[in-house]
Amino acid sequence: METPIPLPVERAIQKLGNDISLARRRRHISQASLAERMGASLSTVRRMEKGDVRVPIHFFARALHVFGEIRSLENLLDTARDDIGLTLMDERLPKRVRSKAGTSGAL
Repeated sequence: METPIPLPVERAIQKLGNDISLARRRRHISQASLAERMGASLSTVRRMEKGDVRVPIHFFARALHVFGEIRSLENLLDTARDDIGLTLMDERLPKRVRSKAGTSGAL
């Protein structure tokens, strides 16, 4: 039995599909041309633009690449700016660091 897709995930995929459709039309690119540029089938582009959650993420990434927006995907979860993750990591830092016996602690 498959786990149901959470509604926020479904909405986000539908929005992304709609945004891809809008970006394509604004650039006057046909679905067939986008499919060719992405290395995908026409039906995949149609399903993607409808927000079909079964379309693999690499097709969304390929579309972003065609539109020159692949950096947006690269920076979605930038760990250097992950405030929650960094805070949790900092909370686990030792209060002090002691050198082991026989070492001076200097580099």
